Amino acid sequence: MDLYLHVKVLFGMIVGLSVAHLLKGVAGIVQHPKRFRVYWVHLVWVLFLFLYLIHFWWWEFNLARVREWTFPLYFFVALYAVILYLLCTLFFPEQIGEYDGFKGYFYSRRQWIFSLMAALFVADIVDTLLKGPAYFHRLGYAYDIRTAAFLILSLLAILIKRPWFHAAFAVFALLYEIAFILEMYRTIG
Repeated sequence: MDLYLHVKVLFGMIVGLSVAHLLKGVAGIVQHPKRFRVYWVHLVWVLFLFLYLIHFWWWEFNLARVREWTFPLYFFVALYAVILYLLCTLFFPEQIGEYDGFKGYFYSRRQWIFSLMAALFVADIVDTLLKGPAYFHRLGYAYDIRTAAFLILSLLAILIKRPWFHAAFAVFALLYEIAFILEMYRTIG
């Protein structure tokens, strides 16, 4: 059996649970639109996370290039996937009745959300380096700018509560991620 096939099964399960959690949350909004007030910035982040999850599964194919798998490496990539899952659970908690809709919930949990988001982008850097120097250099400045901007803005989002900042960050993150995927990852390899 191919070792990478064995390794990616765990990541596939975690990514699957993450996508299912997001889809269940969105389905709940569609099924019961008056139950909780929707917040568009929250939904933009949900779309970003969905795209990031799909992108994560796509680019993790490049881990097939890793020749020697160790438990710390395996654990790291599993932890990366777990960070994604935890982010998904923060965007759609089981109960938000104590909040005034998704807007109130989002701002009350922004420190957690963006701390995990910052950890996500640090994990992204390590993950990219694990795929080798050639892979890292092939990504070029677009990757460097994307990752640095997302990391810095996530750290600022922990401190800043202003809705205009969060709206701008959410839209920027989504648009940049779409552009980055279209530019860098149209094909696997």
